[in-house]
Amino acid sequence: MNPLQQYLILSGALFAIGLAGALTRRNAIMVLIGIELMLNAANLNFIAFWRYNPHPETLRGIMFVIFAIAIAAAEAAVGLALIISIHRHYKTTAVDKMNSLKG
Repeated sequence: MNPLQQYLILSGALFAIGLAGALTRRNAIMVLIGIELMLNAANLNFIAFWRYNPHPETLRGIMFVIFAIAIAAAEAAVGLALIISIHRHYKTTAVDKMNSLKG
């Protein structure tokens, strides 16, 4: 088996686990963790395709990953701030209990 295929299988498994976690969990923090797993799977794809590119000296994959990690960190910070704010208002982090947009 080609090493690129192994990375893609691992990335697909990580993405599937993250998607299942984001769709089936009731806790908002666990949904956020599932989304982070999916972002890490995408980063693994970027690195794998960069590494097995005929011209890896271009560093395009690394730049995409650094940008994606920065976006993921900002997303996690905003997501956790929203979860804390929602917890203060609803006194729960269960996603199905938060069905109102009223302040």
